[in-house]
Amino acid sequence: MVTDSFQRPLKDLRISVTDRCNFRCTYCMPLDEYEWIDKKEILTFEEIERIAKLFIARGVDKIRLTGGEPLVRQDLHLLIAKLAKLEGLKDLCLTTNGALLANQASALASAGLKRVNVSIDTLDKEKFKRMTKRGDLAKVLEGIFAAQAAGLGPIKLNAVVERGVNDDDILPLVEFCRANGFAMRFIEYMDVGNSNNWTSAKLVAKKQIIDLIHARYPLREIGRDQGSAPAVDYEFVDGQGDIGVIASVTEPFCSSCTRSRITADGKFVTCLFSDVGHDLKARLRSGASDDEVGGFIAQIWSGRADRYSADRLAALNSSSYDPKSHRKIEMISLGG
Repeated sequence: MVTDSFQRPLKDLRISVTDRCNFRCTYCMPLDEYEWIDKKEILTFEEIERIAKLFIARGVDKIRLTGGEPLVRQDLHLLIAKLAKLEGLKDLCLTTNGALLANQASALASAGLKRVNVSIDTLDKEKFKRMTKRGDLAKVLEGIFAAQAAGLGPIKLNAVVERGVNDDDILPLVEFCRANGFAMRFIEYMDVGNSNNWTSAKLVAKKQIIDLIHARYPLREIGRDQGSAPAVDYEFVDGQGDIGVIASVTEPFCSSCTRSRITADGKFVTCLFSDVGHDLKARLRSGASDDEVGGFIAQIWSGRADRYSADRLAALNSSSYDPKSHRKIEMISLGG
């Protein structure tokens, strides 16, 4: 197992299969026009499979597929089938906006996908359309229930909470999940990428989210799954499900972060807030051996010293934080 400069192991791999998306969520890709990655520069399924094998050999046992929106990648179930067969992989999951999930859930499950996380920030159909700029809430809900029927579980719903935008949707989302057997994950509004004009004034802190829910539905803290998951989990005292909150801003979890990322064009990125990616695709396509590429992966991870969220909190507390002072890879090409 490979560890970084803070002795954090390499355990989780998030692979972006495309930078394209059928939504334009304001906190992720707020611009109307993007310079898309040329399709010939996007990793092939065979390249993704090879990369996955090399990461598993160095300690990874969980892979999450992301985008953009991964379900816009044609024949994604074929990639799922390749990855599901890899020895040593314990968990294979997918994060999606759910708009195309109804038509693909059964094929994904049959191919070996274990579970899905679906991003859904409101249950108000008009607000949903405003936030996504083009999404249809009814199709997303259809996709969520199709995934449930296909046996993909546990199904987790993710919501990024922005003050004055959807903070009044917290309880309705909780109640929807309690009624239908889904797990809810709230995410603090973060300064991902460079284009979302992040401001702390729009932040709803984890404590506020938990206090609001606890007042209506009493909670009991469980903690982080395996001690390193990004969400702090809570169960309802009445036994009717659980929720989690990812508090990257107010309660950074850098000290236990084991996540690595591969961009759609084959860059190895060691932090969600990184400004640089390390080119694996160039090595694959130039004929490098598995030992050479694997050694490069180990070298990059062993030198990893990322602790962006912890540094950000310190800067926020001292009133010296400027989100535009640190250039970051855009969320749309990096995945969540």
